[in-house]
Amino acid sequence: MTALTPQHFLEVADHTLLAPTTTKADLDAFLEDAAELGVKRVCVSPSLLPVDKRGREIVTVVGFPSGVHTAEAKAFEAAQAVRDGADEIDMVVNPGLVQAADWEGLRAEIRAVRDACPDHVLKVIIESASLSDEQIVACSQASESAGADFVKTSTGFHSAGGASAHAVRLMAETVGDRLGVKASGGIRTAETAREMWEAGATRFGVSATAAIVADWESEGSTSADSGY
Repeated sequence: MTALTPQHFLEVADHTLLAPTTTKADLDAFLEDAAELGVKRVCVSPSLLPVDKRGREIVTVVGFPSGVHTAEAKAFEAAQAVRDGADEIDMVVNPGLVQAADWEGLRAEIRAVRDACPDHVLKVIIESASLSDEQIVACSQASESAGADFVKTSTGFHSAGGASAHAVRLMAETVGDRLGVKASGGIRTAETAREMWEAGATRFGVSATAAIVADWESEGSTSADSGY
């Protein structure tokens, strides 16, 4: 596996602003920060769309953050987001379907969203920290069979926590190179980002993007100062 560099990290990071209290001023400042950082994508709430892309791709979320919306509502939200300029859709699965092991129901809601945005990247958020290994595997399999492009660990809002290297590795082993794996939730240091990358993550959802890059630069300065 190719080592993750700061520049590559910025290319595969979805720089994220999903706080429910976000204002227009917050969004403008966030987009300015994104331009300064040089990230390829930003992820914002659907109510903030459309936004000035400023050369970046736009990711948004549907069924967020609980996932308990109907499949029809999620599909409508995805279609509206596409009309409003979203390039990629991150949908939250219904956790009740997962706990009931209703895999056909899960596939059906993912397919509904897939059908609503057939030409756009679709990522499926499974809240891996709240699931057993068996559930993580089953969710990943359902996502693949329903036509998703990525499986994603977390919303970052669940009380069980965010991404873990174990969950990322399990998801990556399940989907192979057929789907991407997005690690999201609790990634705040360069070390954690590299750990997720080595476990099989191909995309990141991060709000602490600037801090992670600064952490990387600090590591480099320390190595240079110490002669390594």
